[in-house]
Amino acid sequence: MEGHEKNNVSIWCLISMASIPLVMTLGNSMLIPVLPIFEEKVGISSFQSSMVITSYSVASIFLIPIAGYLSDRFGRKMVILPSLVLALIGGLVAGYASWKIDDPYTWIIIGRVLQGIGASGASPIILPLVGDLYKDDDEKTSSCLGIIETSNTFGKVLSPILGSLFAAFIWFLPFFSISFFSLISIVLVFYFIKVPKEKDEPKKLKEFWHDTKQIFKKEGKWLYSVFLIGVFVMLVLFGVLFFLSENLEKIHHLHGVKKGFVIAIPLFFLCVSSYIAGKKIKGELPVMKKIIMISLAVLSISLVFVGFTKEKVFLLLLVTSLVGIAIGALLPTLDAIITQNIEKEQRGTITSFYMSSRFIGVAAGPPVMSLVMKDYLNMSYIISGIMGICIVLLVMKFISSDKKEAAH
Repeated sequence: MEGHEKNNVSIWCLISMASIPLVMTLGNSMLIPVLPIFEEKVGISSFQSSMVITSYSVASIFLIPIAGYLSDRFGRKMVILPSLVLALIGGLVAGYASWKIDDPYTWIIIGRVLQGIGASGASPIILPLVGDLYKDDDEKTSSCLGIIETSNTFGKVLSPILGSLFAAFIWFLPFFSISFFSLISIVLVFYFIKVPKEKDEPKKLKEFWHDTKQIFKKEGKWLYSVFLIGVFVMLVLFGVLFFLSENLEKIHHLHGVKKGFVIAIPLFFLCVSSYIAGKKIKGELPVMKKIIMISLAVLSISLVFVGFTKEKVFLLLLVTSLVGIAIGALLPTLDAIITQNIEKEQRGTITSFYMSSRFIGVAAGPPVMSLVMKDYLNMSYIISGIMGICIVLLVMKFISSDKKEAAH
């Protein structure tokens, strides 16, 4: 029976799972190149436009761990499907408000919060779902996780191109397109994901809370280090993307699809780097630690130069592509280090806390950049570089190369 369940994961099931992070990534990143258009059409400041990204992410920060628990309690599909429906409704609210209401900003934010709630119950549940479908087959699990992380990063590459393409037709079309993509994902998940029946009784809330506290007591130091890297990496990524979007428009007069393609260049390098790193790590902790330290060092040094290259497109793209390569190598490595060093039973919970930490960075990146961009741009990037070097020291101290893999 176990073997039958393993073979039961069809190619359509894989596509359905990969569609979820793709849709959720599009749901956020697609709007970044369009923010200057929103500022003009809705009559808002760059700080207010950054809230279009932040409102989505803030909702996710608090709700991801709850969604993780609910999916353990009531089943993965029972949480994923309503979440995708909420993401669909959120897109319709934001799109309709932009289309029909004179002052749509508040309704756009409400729609984005609904989408954020949807995202919190969809993307993070995929990681434990993969574990359910490939019980006791670590090789297939990591291979499938690699496909899903690549789908996520591919969504980031596609986002600025699609976002600017849709906005070129109608400025609020990106909101409606998110609903359309969510609908496709709902149909795929409903028909093609067959979750095996759980034999074990799900944990009660009290037991769940006790076990979670025990993990953090035992594994806290290296886990907090990994969470901190997650926050830092996403803060940097979304801060840099927000800066690129504004800079290419205001200094280099690149607009629409042309701007979308230029923003996609560093994201393409991020995607390729993520794919290669996913192949290289193979669950070996010393290799993972080395990748994390080298990537953080490259990221920190590259960041210092972002502000100084803002006048020259080629140099700016060179530096931001290095940032993309470093972040791309970090993402699958951080996924793997958590997946392979936490017991299977607790993996879903710890993964959901890690995803929440990533969303803190996503939420903070655009508004922080909108505040520092005018007067403190170079200073903010230099400080980010110093922070990155400090995190390298934390990794050296708290992530041990000879840590036993709990999964084995």
